[in-house]
Amino acid sequence: MARVAFLGLGVMGYPMAGHLAAKGHDVTVFNRTEAKAKAWCDAHGGTHGDTPKTAAKGNEIVFACVGNDDDLRSVCLGEHGAFAGMEAGTLFVDHTTVSAQVTKELAEAAAERGIAYVDAPVSGGQAGAENGQLVVMCGGAQADYDRAEGVIAAYAKACRRMGEVGAGQLTKMVNQICIAGLLQGLSEGLTLAEKAGLDGEAVIDVIQGGAAGSWQMVNRHKTMLAGEYEHGFAVDWMRKDLAICLAAGEDLGAPLPATALIDQFYKDVQAMGGGRWDTSSLMARLGKLAG
Repeated sequence: MARVAFLGLGVMGYPMAGHLAAKGHDVTVFNRTEAKAKAWCDAHGGTHGDTPKTAAKGNEIVFACVGNDDDLRSVCLGEHGAFAGMEAGTLFVDHTTVSAQVTKELAEAAAERGIAYVDAPVSGGQAGAENGQLVVMCGGAQADYDRAEGVIAAYAKACRRMGEVGAGQLTKMVNQICIAGLLQGLSEGLTLAEKAGLDGEAVIDVIQGGAAGSWQMVNRHKTMLAGEYEHGFAVDWMRKDLAICLAAGEDLGAPLPATALIDQFYKDVQAMGGGRWDTSSLMARLGKLAG
C-alpha cells in the first residue's frame, strides 16, 4: 500500500481517489473547493490539505486530475504548488488531458527537483471512473511507470506505457480524434435512418455486431435517438481536447481535416446552448439543420 495524494475532486477525480482509499492506500486529497475535500474525507476517510503543497507533503506518489493546462500549472507550480511539497525521489502522475507543451514544461520543472513525472490521461468518462474501469495511457521512464502501475490499477481496467514523457498525451489525442469521427458518422447514420422511416433501434441491433460497431454505437444510440444529451462528456471539454489535437497535428505535420471540421460542428452545438451536452449531441446539430 502507498502513501498518495490526489489533487482535484471533480467528476473524475472524486471517484478515482475513492477507489485508491478502498484499496487500502493512505490518501490525502486537495480540491479548490475545500467543502468537497471535506465531503470526500467524510465518505472515504483519509485527510485533506488546504493547498496542493500540504496535500503532497510526505507522500510517495501525487496524482492530479484537473481541468486544463492552467489548472495543472496552478496545482504543480509556485510557493503552494505540489512540487514545493514533494521530496526528491517521489513521483507525480498527471491524469489530466493537457497539451504536449505543458507536459514537457512540468516534467522539466519536476526533474529539476528530482521528482519523477508520468503523464497518464484516461479514457472511459465519469462512468469509467465511478466503476473503476478506466483505460490509462502513460508516458514516462519505464521505472517510473512501474512504480505507478500497481496503484493506478485501483481504478483502471487497462493501463499501458506508450513511451517516454508525453507519449500518454499523444495517445489520448488519437483517442479523441477517433471518438469525434465515430460520433459524427453515427449521428449522420441515425439521422438518415430516421428520415428514411427506419426503426433506429432495429438498425443498430443489426449493424452493431458488424464492422460498424463501436463503444459509442452501443452506449450512446438510445439517448441519441431520444434526443437526450444531459449526461456524459461535455462538448466544452471535447473542444478543449480537440484544440490540443489540432495544435499537435500542426506541429507534427499531421493533417487532421475531418477533426478540424468536426470541431467546428461542436462549435455550432455550443452556439445552440449545448456546451454541457454529451459529445453525442452532434446529432442535435443535424436535427436543427434538417428542420
